[in-house]
Amino acid sequence: MAKKLFLLILLSLIFIPRQTAVEAQESPNFHVVVNMVQLNVAVTDRKGNYITGLRPKDFVILEDGIVEKAATFAEGDEPARNLSEFADNPGPSGPPGSFAARSSDGITADNFAALVNGANVFVLFDTSDYMYRGFVFAQDAITEFIRSLGKADKIAFYSYSRDLSRAAALTADRSQVLRAVRSTVAGDQAALYNALLLTLKDAAINTGRKIVVVFSNGPDNSSVVPPEDVAEFAQSAGVSIYMISTQSAKLEPVSTAVFDRMTAATGGKAYFAKNWRDEHRAFTSIRDDLTHLYSLSYYPKPNQNTGWRAITVKLVGDQLKKYKVRTRNGYRPQPSRFSGEDKTTLSEIVPQSHDGERVPASREADGQR
Repeated sequence: MAKKLFLLILLSLIFIPRQTAVEAQESPNFHVVVNMVQLNVAVTDRKGNYITGLRPKDFVILEDGIVEKAATFAEGDEPARNLSEFADNPGPSGPPGSFAARSSDGITADNFAALVNGANVFVLFDTSDYMYRGFVFAQDAITEFIRSLGKADKIAFYSYSRDLSRAAALTADRSQVLRAVRSTVAGDQAALYNALLLTLKDAAINTGRKIVVVFSNGPDNSSVVPPEDVAEFAQSAGVSIYMISTQSAKLEPVSTAVFDRMTAATGGKAYFAKNWRDEHRAFTSIRDDLTHLYSLSYYPKPNQNTGWRAITVKLVGDQLKKYKVRTRNGYRPQPSRFSGEDKTTLSEIVPQSHDGERVPASREADGQR
């Protein structure tokens, strides 16, 4: 009898933890994690001239129609500042329109400066067989663009054909990036959307302004991911996409439409260059855009919508309403899955960047590492 009782107790001790573990696996909890939402905002007049000197009070941010309160603000290359004690009048914190050095919650402006002090610029270069003609001209245009960027900007240089090559990881060292540009060679088919998705994932893990500049000499002919998924990821990750393409891509209406929609949805621009001079002009335009962007961020107010959230940025006042505002048009909060104490972090979901690593883009874009 005692032996039977001992066996029953032993079985119960073994069975209960296993049952709990199975229940935890079968009934996981799902949470939507929404952190600070950052926006790159361009303001232009009807002729495309940039409007400068605007202040935080000139902007209204709406998420699903809910008015959001800006947390940080910056214009151009200036560091982002906390808005909690933004002052329009002279005071001990600085000149008119300056930000207070310390917010009411004890967060210093220097902490916020790290969020948007320069931009993280990822250059993605088409080295497919489309590029045999005009390859050197494209390299020259990219080189000039890299040299023209502000000192505060960090730059990464990737190239793609069928595979993605992370030739230079994100760095402030211009010489390292320029060597990577000059080392590229052309060949193989083009998996543009695969490579762009992987580049966006690398960009997404960084804080601050995130920009991807794509030079593509032709349409995509070997990707396995649709451009719509790539565009939505860029919007949700807060990465602006700029695309420079040649007439070869514009001759294909589908590619032209995709490039236009993708860049517009993320707050970037699409350019179609007829010759090497147009390529240089396009890169110059992108550099000017980065110099004149306003950076605004906010912590979303309570919102039951776990799907797509629409973002609208408006200008306040009759004098400013005539200007055009360009920014990303929304994002999708990323679900974070928790099973018991097992928590998956963003760094485990998003592929990490590796110096000089060449990865089959078609495989990694599917999540097969």
